[in-house]
Amino acid sequence: MKNKNLKAQPPEEFTGIQLTEVPKTAAGFKAIKSSLKHITEEVGLAKGIGLLTKINQKEGFDCPGCAWPDPDEKRAFLAEYCENGAKAIAEEATKNRVSPMFFTTHSVSELSKLSDYEIGKKGRITHPMLLKEGSDQYEEISWNDAFSLIGKELNALSSPDEAIFYTSGRTSNEAAFLYQLFVRQFGTNNLPDCSNMCHESSGSALSETLGIGKGSVTLDDFNHADLVIVMGQNPGTNHPRMLSALKDTKKNGGKIITINPLPEVGLMNFKDPQNPINWFKGDKLTDLFLQVKINGDVALLKIIMLLLLEKEKQEKGSVFDLEFIKNKTANFDEFLADLETESIEKLLPQTGIELETIKTAADMIAKNKKVIVCWAMGLTQHKNAVDNIREIVNLLLLKGSIGKKGAGTCPVRGHSNVQGDRTMGIWEKPKDSFLDNLEKEFNFKAPRKHGYDVVDAIEAMHEKKAKVFIGMGGNFISATPDTEFTSEALQNCDLTVHISTKLNRSHLIHGKKALILPCLGRSEKDIQESGEQFVSVENSMGVVHQSHGHLAPLSSELKSETAIVCGIADNTLKDSKVKWNDLKTNYDFIRDKIENTIPGFENYNKRVRQKGGFYLPNNARDNNFSPTKTGKANFTVNKPSEIKLNENEFMMMTIRTHDQYNTTIYGLNDRYRGILNERRVILMNENDIKKLDLKKLDVVNLTSHFKGEERYANKFLAIPYDIPEQCTATYFPETNVLVPIKSKADISNTPASKTVIITINKA
Repeated sequence: MKNKNLKAQPPEEFTGIQLTEVPKTAAGFKAIKSSLKHITEEVGLAKGIGLLTKINQKEGFDCPGCAWPDPDEKRAFLAEYCENGAKAIAEEATKNRVSPMFFTTHSVSELSKLSDYEIGKKGRITHPMLLKEGSDQYEEISWNDAFSLIGKELNALSSPDEAIFYTSGRTSNEAAFLYQLFVRQFGTNNLPDCSNMCHESSGSALSETLGIGKGSVTLDDFNHADLVIVMGQNPGTNHPRMLSALKDTKKNGGKIITINPLPEVGLMNFKDPQNPINWFKGDKLTDLFLQVKINGDVALLKIIMLLLLEKEKQEKGSVFDLEFIKNKTANFDEFLADLETESIEKLLPQTGIELETIKTAADMIAKNKKVIVCWAMGLTQHKNAVDNIREIVNLLLLKGSIGKKGAGTCPVRGHSNVQGDRTMGIWEKPKDSFLDNLEKEFNFKAPRKHGYDVVDAIEAMHEKKAKVFIGMGGNFISATPDTEFTSEALQNCDLTVHISTKLNRSHLIHGKKALILPCLGRSEKDIQESGEQFVSVENSMGVVHQSHGHLAPLSSELKSETAIVCGIADNTLKDSKVKWNDLKTNYDFIRDKIENTIPGFENYNKRVRQKGGFYLPNNARDNNFSPTKTGKANFTVNKPSEIKLNENEFMMMTIRTHDQYNTTIYGLNDRYRGILNERRVILMNENDIKKLDLKKLDVVNLTSHFKGEERYANKFLAIPYDIPEQCTATYFPETNVLVPIKSKADISNTPASKTVIITINKA
């Protein structure tokens, strides 16, 4: 029986907004001050400083935040992390505890009424907990009983496809490999992960065009680039260490173009926190800012390429790399024929940018041969997201800017091992070659039918086609679209299981029965039968390296993710030939299995022990495109956005605050946008506010519109902001409820959280 008192959405309450002037620079001393404040409050200054000296060091632990790579060579002694990395460690090593006693005094329905910020601040979970059917209170359960319950529920299913096995990007290579092995031995490919909601569009586009679903650049390439184009991304908040790489580009004579609906401070002027001299002056990063309308990127890129084509016609070979195009690419004639059917005059209104500004960008691209394009979810969460990325590839192919030093593709991944999870086989559409290797190594018949991605999984649970949900990390309910629909889907399950470090809303929106299984954090020692272990991860540029925790576990009841997977597998798979309990005793055994199964991991245990780790093979980086269907890099034909807004409609994109990483909310401030102590806001163009007869800080209600359906989110404060007309921005998860489950990207199936059509009404 469902608990009708559960709240899937954050409360519609204001917390006391304060507006300040938008700062002109990012990072610097204020970032250090903010980092120390969070560390001191959550951990204590002395212990916190000790932790910070270990984060992202070659013999330390990998930051549980973003996947931006560390320098191959020398690393900063005290600051090889960013402000949000410090916040992530503060959250993980917090003094606050969610113990069995906590759950005896707090009901699930009571906790669900709190904001995501308040829930997260309750602290680390110390013991495995069970919510019995019909109960509103979690109670302690032993690990053996928890594993037994999961095995019983899974084996009672009429088909393995009735189970969903979700993964977040924090999971180590070792845990991810065993997890997917267990799931496939169980008999399904239902392995959705957080990639489905962020960079799936990148992987789809890059695999088709370049033969690998990863970026092609290394960190060192930023030292050699003539031009870096940053699109749909806010590194100052989401990947702050990227700003140091952009600073290196400028120092070595390169230029930077930024393309985004919002002018993000971090990309404009950066004060390097590793350099005290730079705390006060700062470095100007962006040379040219193109303030594109939401989802106007394909139109903008087509205009740029039309201008480049015009220059190329005036002097053949002056702009395009014709030798590269001839020898390394396919479908160029089809691409060119389609491009010449486009009209700059018709495309221009979609961009919202003056033509002269675009011409300046085209001139910069024409003059430079080594070009890197970076992007994030501002490009990947649209209906035409795959087209966005393929059009970027078209531009780079015209310039021959793939497979050379200082040039290439750079999708900036989010969570710290999201790329490694995919390499380890966390994917609902595995390649036959990968499954062949699994079968050979582990002597079983792997399922070949493709499984559910995130959107498919939600719909399957909603239709009661899936009855058990197991989440390895993450905060599923707050990360996914269509909050109320997803909430109903999870509550339809017979059992929901979450392997987690901290309390989050997903533990409170549960199936008939629910388990919380507490795991070690990255910063904690992992001691197994053979001694202390390390895990490995892959950063967003394909470097695999070790991560070694340094803190004593906060509770003797915590298990590693690897040990938890082995416990579940051992209690579920009665005929498995895998010795699960032996594998968890020494992670070298797991890495041996990975080496035998996945190309690129030769001598894994030896190479991962080298300081800094090793690079995985990357065909695009090597200027080899043989894995594509044509054996060459593929030009593609893509269409601009087809969305047309009515006069009273607006395009809404969801964004993060500066005190947030993914669904983890560290605080209530968005310092770089001048918004403090409030999250229920909508950023609007000042002219739009006037047209709606609104004033600054008026309370408004939002309604999203999709194929005749309406969804509602109430009580937001209207804030005039520098954003194109008919474009708006709101924070997630507060407005995830407005994102329709069926509004998703073509091909990749990624939720279209950046193109939500809304109307705005005064409350």
